[in-house]
Amino acid sequence: MSDDTELFTIGELARRTGLSVRTIRFWSDSGLVAPAGRSAGGYRLFDAGAIARLDLVRTLRELGLDLATVRRVLARQATVRDVATAHLHALDAEIRMLQVRRAVLRWVARGGSTTEEMRLMHKLAQMSAEERQRVIDEFVREIFDGVAPGAPGAHLAEAMRALPAELPADPAPEQVEAWVELAELVSDAGFRQRVREMAVAGAQEGQEPQGPDPARALEHAGGALRTGVAPESAAGGEILERIVGPDLPAAERAELADRLATFTDRRVERYWQLLGVLNGRPPAPPQVPAFEWLIAALRSPAGGP
Repeated sequence: MSDDTELFTIGELARRTGLSVRTIRFWSDSGLVAPAGRSAGGYRLFDAGAIARLDLVRTLRELGLDLATVRRVLARQATVRDVATAHLHALDAEIRMLQVRRAVLRWVARGGSTTEEMRLMHKLAQMSAEERQRVIDEFVREIFDGVAPGAPGAHLAEAMRALPAELPADPAPEQVEAWVELAELVSDAGFRQRVREMAVAGAQEGQEPQGPDPARALEHAGGALRTGVAPESAAGGEILERIVGPDLPAAERAELADRLATFTDRRVERYWQLLGVLNGRPPAPPQVPAFEWLIAALRSPAGGP
């Protein structure tokens, strides 16, 4: 070191960098900024390079890097670009988690939540996207166990897995509520048993929900519901004939009613509705009530030929 090299005390460095004396001393003790020498009184002295080094340390620390990572960057064991990329990924994950927690708190603050719902929300908020997807995958795997991939109705398995890998970055309150309801639904033993019955029936040859044209059924049975026509009434019988025709024998009507009932369930329809909410799809009008009306009409003695 030449005699004309300018050296600075910790106090002078503090005035030049805006950092506190305590911070500079701590970073120096940590080996991040080494002194260039000592004064006659034993005080640390730093050269001009320490100013640039302190600025870099401050920038890295403000970005959230821990001291060990900062030390690796300064020792050139890692490039600033590599560290920034890794830290960016970590921040993105943290932001997504905070956004989910904010949505949970907003949902709870709106009121109406029970202790059990809050417990479930807390559990779900702690889950990663992969863990949330696993909840659905395990449900689908249990329901379709033993159902051959090529069997009729087996395509429902893939459709029922259609939970988004992640919640939206800023989920709406209705998406948070759908998330909670869906988790409750797939963990319900009665619901699992009902969907399993539908899956097994759908895999059997000739047991798919064959019958009248769905559009025709929705049009006429849905209209009967809206106007308050009872399925067992004479007017209900007339509407039924528009759907299945006037000549379908009573035994075949009963068989059709049983087949339709196998695949008609409000909670299963709710499952699809919740998936739609989570995927940001516009809500579809419910169809199950119309088919329930049709089933009741098929089973009514007044509906027989």
